[in-house]
Amino acid sequence: MRLDMFYSQAKKEIISRGFASEIEWQEQQVPEIISESFFLQEAAWVVYCSGFREATVRRCFDFISLCFCDWCSASEIVKNKNKCVSTAMYVFNNKRKHDAVAKIAQKIANCGFNEYKHQLLCQPIQVLQELPFIGKITSYHLAKNLGFEVAKPDRHLVRLKDFFGFSSVTKLCQHLSEISGDPVRVVDIVLWRYMEQNGLRNLTWH
Repeated sequence: MRLDMFYSQAKKEIISRGFASEIEWQEQQVPEIISESFFLQEAAWVVYCSGFREATVRRCFDFISLCFCDWCSASEIVKNKNKCVSTAMYVFNNKRKHDAVAKIAQKIANCGFNEYKHQLLCQPIQVLQELPFIGKITSYHLAKNLGFEVAKPDRHLVRLKDFFGFSSVTKLCQHLSEISGDPVRVVDIVLWRYMEQNGLRNLTWH
């Protein structure tokens, strides 16, 4: 099976299924221009998605966003922390995750977003792993969403790198990036969405 053929077919398939906007969104992300609001939103998204299906979180994320002041600023969330957490509980019954989001806002408010962003641009994975609920795998998920050229080693991509005989998810995505011209972060979303939809089924192209 030719890996380049697999990637090309996988990308065409997820586009045909209506996921082209995800690829376009990921292509547009650039770490240097992220705002405080965007960072808070994406950090929260990754916190809530950890251990839950993406579709489950998507159904209630708009309401959660409203509960957390629509991510307008870390200081505003901190000021209204108790109300943010209590109202979010109505649609997502996981106080630990809501508290983690509030603590992330507290950290940003204490540091100041400009200073935090400077640290983030210098050492993205290390800095992100210092946030509540952001661990070894989820730090790569968040970094990718923020536009950094990384791939997240989640269970879907780990299965795929094993199938194709690569030693790491990073090497798989870097290889596909080189032969396709797509950024690593885009290769990641294409592979992840394909695996989320199909698993290892249909890997029979030649």
